[in-house]
Amino acid sequence: MKETVLYFSPKKTPQTAALKGLLIRMGIRIRNIAPEQVQEQVGALAGAAGFEKSGAASTADPESLEKLQEEMLVLCNFSEARLDALLQGMRRSGIRIALKAMLTESNAGWTFLQLYEELLEEHARMTKGPQASTEA
Repeated sequence: MKETVLYFSPKKTPQTAALKGLLIRMGIRIRNIAPEQVQEQVGALAGAAGFEKSGAASTADPESLEKLQEEMLVLCNFSEARLDALLQGMRRSGIRIALKAMLTESNAGWTFLQLYEELLEEHARMTKGPQASTEA
């Protein structure tokens, strides 16, 4: 399977065009993920073997859709060298997307929304400042 990026963006920004331009120059396939697709399994959206789209799009509730405020990338079928090249290209171009993940056996069965929520929590934990000392 060809290198593919699942890309979700709640709105188009100048960064959106820069990212897509970089992906095209690198020959990487882009699959734009619409809010209506967030209940699909990540593996199905990526076209991974053994996964089929369920048609769950119609069951995405409005409250879940409101949570989707950040851009997100899911990188599929990247070698370490190509991943490094993509991340370096993003840094050089000033493209900053906090929510990024590689497609794995573990997360392929998750819905896109589940992976989004997990990455959001992980990002919040990683960016939290040092904790104040415990109570005396």
